[in-house]
Amino acid sequence: VSIPGPAGPIPARLYAPAAAGAVLPTVAYFHGGGWVQGDLETHHGLCARLARHAGVLVVAIDYRLAPEHKFPAAVEDCVAAYRWLRVQGRDLGVDVSRVAVAGDSAGGNLSAVVSQVVGPPLPTCQVLIYPAVDFTMDTDSHRELVDAHVIPRDRIAWYAQQYLRTEADKADLRASPMRAASLAGQPPTMIVTAGFDPLRDEGRAYADRLREAGVDVVYREYPGQIHAFVSLTKAIPQGMACTLEIAEYLRKRLA
Repeated sequence: VSIPGPAGPIPARLYAPAAAGAVLPTVAYFHGGGWVQGDLETHHGLCARLARHAGVLVVAIDYRLAPEHKFPAAVEDCVAAYRWLRVQGRDLGVDVSRVAVAGDSAGGNLSAVVSQVVGPPLPTCQVLIYPAVDFTMDTDSHRELVDAHVIPRDRIAWYAQQYLRTEADKADLRASPMRAASLAGQPPTMIVTAGFDPLRDEGRAYADRLREAGVDVVYREYPGQIHAFVSLTKAIPQGMACTLEIAEYLRKRLA
């Protein structure tokens, strides 16, 4: 299907559980890939598993990618898609009163940003899977894990260079949601991090800030895991365990 976007139609894909009702609680899913890579195919398995185990409709959003479409194009697409699901989604079988956002890595960043900028109605909840939330890259995990699997420091810097227009964009909360002056009033949140992931500490810090602002937060750190482990269910059994945990959270929050 396609959803109207600010620069033309945004491709999307629907994943419905087997025993689907007329309308279903829905998750708008934003894929990872450093704002440069990833599409509906790369996250097909994960979206299908979430729909099946959470019993929800998952709508995967194929937002515009850098470097052809620099910041804030991806943000604008994700905001437009979320708003459309809230207003027009019934045509696709969306229960417009229950719409969550979720994403991994860059998609976790986009989910957090959508929740901050979209205004009412806010997402029913948000699931941020090893999210990137602060472009300063100034945490212990960034320093310890310079040569990390999947996303070594130079690759993260390359993604930032492709995505952002200028150094000043790093301070924009639409790029670095951690920079928001206040996180009060954000939706209930689940954050997942991996122990051997440079993004670990900023995910934890974002969870702490949300909690301090009075937001209901579930924080889960998988100590021995690497960035992207939730997608690697065949190679990493804990990827499936984490997927089931996320599905259970979504099932409860969207009930």
